[in-house]
Amino acid sequence: METGLCGLDPIKIDDLGGDDDINAYRRALAAPTPERLRVTAEAMRAGLPVEQVNSVTSYDPWFLEQIRGIVDAEEEIERQGLPADEAGMRRLKAMGFSDKRLAQLCDGTEAEVRAHRRNLGVKPVFKRIDTCAAEFRAVTPYMYSCYEPPIASIGDGANGQALAQCESDPSDRKKVIILGGGPNRIGQGIEFDYCCCHAAFALADVGIESVMVNCNPETVSTDYDTSDRLYFEPLTAEDVLELITKERENGELLGVIVQYGGQTPLNLAETLAEEGVPILGTSVEAIALAEDREKFQKLVQNLGLKQPLNATAATRDAVLDVAEQVGFPFVTRPSFVLGGRAMEIIRDRPSLERYLETYLDSGQIVLSEKTPLLLDQYLQNAVECDVDAICDGEDVYVAAVMEHIEEAGVHSGDSACSLPPYSLDDATITELKKETVALAKALNVRGLMNVQYAIKDGQIFLLEVNPRASRTVPFVAKTIGAPIARIAAKVMAGEKLSTFDLPPAAPSHISVKEVVFPFSRFPGVDTVLGPEMRSTGEVMGIDKDFDRARAKSLLGASIKMPLEGTVFLSMKDSDKEDIIAPAKRLVEMGFSILATGGTATWLSERDIPVTRINKVLEGQPHIVDALINGDVDMIFNTTETAQSIEDSRSIRTTALNRRIPCITTLSGAKAAVRAIDALRQGGLEVTPLQHYNQ
Repeated sequence: METGLCGLDPIKIDDLGGDDDINAYRRALAAPTPERLRVTAEAMRAGLPVEQVNSVTSYDPWFLEQIRGIVDAEEEIERQGLPADEAGMRRLKAMGFSDKRLAQLCDGTEAEVRAHRRNLGVKPVFKRIDTCAAEFRAVTPYMYSCYEPPIASIGDGANGQALAQCESDPSDRKKVIILGGGPNRIGQGIEFDYCCCHAAFALADVGIESVMVNCNPETVSTDYDTSDRLYFEPLTAEDVLELITKERENGELLGVIVQYGGQTPLNLAETLAEEGVPILGTSVEAIALAEDREKFQKLVQNLGLKQPLNATAATRDAVLDVAEQVGFPFVTRPSFVLGGRAMEIIRDRPSLERYLETYLDSGQIVLSEKTPLLLDQYLQNAVECDVDAICDGEDVYVAAVMEHIEEAGVHSGDSACSLPPYSLDDATITELKKETVALAKALNVRGLMNVQYAIKDGQIFLLEVNPRASRTVPFVAKTIGAPIARIAAKVMAGEKLSTFDLPPAAPSHISVKEVVFPFSRFPGVDTVLGPEMRSTGEVMGIDKDFDRARAKSLLGASIKMPLEGTVFLSMKDSDKEDIIAPAKRLVEMGFSILATGGTATWLSERDIPVTRINKVLEGQPHIVDALINGDVDMIFNTTETAQSIEDSRSIRTTALNRRIPCITTLSGAKAAVRAIDALRQGGLEVTPLQHYNQ
């Protein structure tokens, strides 16, 4: 699940250390949390019998006995170390122990455990899944690993060698292994599955066998007919190395693609390279350079590019010290996280203390020299851009320059975006392309690359470079009419960009990607957007101009924008100047404006008709009453400080429950007004995607 665990890892139990420890364990077991299995193991370590655990949890006794067996085995390993014989080691692996967990228990390293296991001849065998329910021969080898005990070979009698039956049967073809995105979760899903599928299709085009590795049955990459061979395995170093060893027994392994599954396979690149596995495309050194803040900062300086002020910290004390150097507000970025998990905008010292307590002290993130916390200066009210490019080591094709509709600070996966940009001038777009080309060549990228920029006061700041496929690849491919994931896979296999007929990066039409959030399924959740990704899907609107494309994208996301009625405005001070023009346009379209004190005064002084209404803290009748009564049709609510976010939370949660569109960024509000204008004019048409790319 990639939550940082490698087994039934120990877990902290509250209220221990007194005379009532047994009841403390019972209270912890009674809470049905995602960590309940670990609590079960922890209670057993403390001596709670299976019967007591069963009485609290109602877990079936058979399963509890299996957990009991694992806990007993852990204690044995801690006392005696790893077994020195093949049978003992195989028994532990058959119980499900990972090499990493065994290393923790015997105070060694994962590499040492792996070497010890291999020296004893303990390795997994691979079984085939019958994808055709025995009706006819399965088309594709679809395999999973297990540690079954060896059996005597048939026909050799007493001289037979003890063998486990492996059904993998690797082919003698040239092959490439594609590492998928791993378990399905927010931040890493269908976009990377799309890329992995196109990599398999590209390899088929050039006559190379594709071997897919993934563990999510919901993906198309794990369909039996997508790749030539499929391993349904976790994306861990141990599991991937074992299947690579098996595939190398026959045929020629040209390399492993780690760029198409998001951050998960990228995290394995260094370990695979150390084990002598060839990495296809961008080198491990280039990937490591892009991840290493200090080395990358020197590269950026040598190229003459700008970055927001930033620093890294490997300890709790260092975080507090570095925070003063960077200055508030700043964005936290833990190393190797998915979907922006544990990323926040920190605005003051108390917020930082709370952040450290929530994530660091609880063990959700672990700091070290290899995995420091990154602190980036937060550029307020900046425009964020994404650029996708393909490089073959010599030439660079900039496939797309995209402009986010939400300002910088909102996770790129949560921000709507426009291709081509809808407000940037030609000079800025040209400079973005120039900087992208320079970065791709300096990093010696081979394959796809994604770069994120922020533009503030006319200056371009480099935020992040990822030498891999990004979640925007499917959107870009559909917009420009070119299968860039497939092209990049062929480039990684050795083809040059000059052999492809590549379209211009700026199409004559405009596409808008709109995100879909799961908020309606979670009553009471706050809908404020930030650096932690929360969206679970996306749609695309395409038309001749931005306003119409934006309107289509909102319709596609099932966001029903009002064409008349009342709009409530509550804007933070820094947004008030820029909301004047959209507010005037709303009035011109016949909307009524409702606002709380500060915003109402600001608009009234600028001759915009507005009705004042109380904040919740100012007493009834207040804005939440108006929402409940159905007097508001849309909300623009931007906030800044932690206190103002908390004070206005009831507005957003009520809007969610009442299905009232609520927009929490200034740029989103401005784009929404333009989309409403387009919807009121009517005439939106459905046109085949192929029509735009003729």
